Amino acid sequence: MSNIPEKRTIDMQVIGDWVEPNSKVLDLGCGKGELLGYLMRQKQVISTGVDLDFERITACVERGVSAYQGDMASFMAAFPEGHFDRVICSRTLHELHNPASVILEALRVGKTLTVGFVNHGFWKNRFYTLFQGKKVKNLIYPTEWDESRPANPVTIADFEAFCKRKEIKISRRVHLLGDWKSPCRLFPNLLSGYALYDLSR
Repeated sequence: MSNIPEKRTIDMQVIGDWVEPNSKVLDLGCGKGELLGYLMRQKQVISTGVDLDFERITACVERGVSAYQGDMASFMAAFPEGHFDRVICSRTLHELHNPASVILEALRVGKTLTVGFVNHGFWKNRFYTLFQGKKVKNLIYPTEWDESRPANPVTIADFEAFCKRKEIKISRRVHLLGDWKSPCRLFPNLLSGYALYDLSR
């Protein structure tokens, strides 16, 4: 698969399989609301999104998605423990200033947390850095180093070590190959292009 919209479809389907119908869902870094719109149609969820970008929030509103423009940590602080059935942090982790605090706060306000991220340890990324000696640049990481994306180039090994260290329970995980479609069953930290985790405390 060679373009971003198709890749987006696959992880939406996986997340959709994990979401209970009619549940209360918060999407951190909701973007233009594609995922929440999908979950509203497929699972009739009560949805809320939060994102810093005003234009993305405007797109959410046009899509019929309830969304808040602002800092996700400040937004979550206003809610009591377990207020949401599920919090989702999909394709946002690598851009967070303090991902650990966001994950822990999401696990406070949400009964479950779904995290999806591009695996920076994917073999093509390793080879690019090894042979080019430069920051990876491709369809997934399209910016130059000075534009700071990704700010936190996380790998599957990094993330699972973090969960173990913080005593976070991994209920389910899905690793996809570099096509972001086929299951990766062996050596996911090397061969998986994208990872999804279902977490709880």
